[in-house]
Amino acid sequence: MLNNIGPAGLLLIAVVVLVLFGRGKIANLMGEVGKGITAFKRGVKDSTEEIENASTAEDGGATARDVTPERERDNA
Repeated sequence: MLNNIGPAGLLLIAVVVLVLFGRGKIANLMGEVGKGITAFKRGVKDSTEEIENASTAEDGGATARDVTPERERDNA
């Protein structure tokens, strides 16, 4: 059903939405969507940096160490 919508159909839908909601509401909605996307990207970037900082701060950035108890090392 949605595969048959062409450029004329999309234009008609855009005109109907514009008439129903008005230019002001659509502009406000797009502004809020933009703010949401920006906040999401900032959150992802901050959490990625936090994870990287935590992994490098632990053990001074050294490689992983074996914490297996001595008696269980032979079993593995």
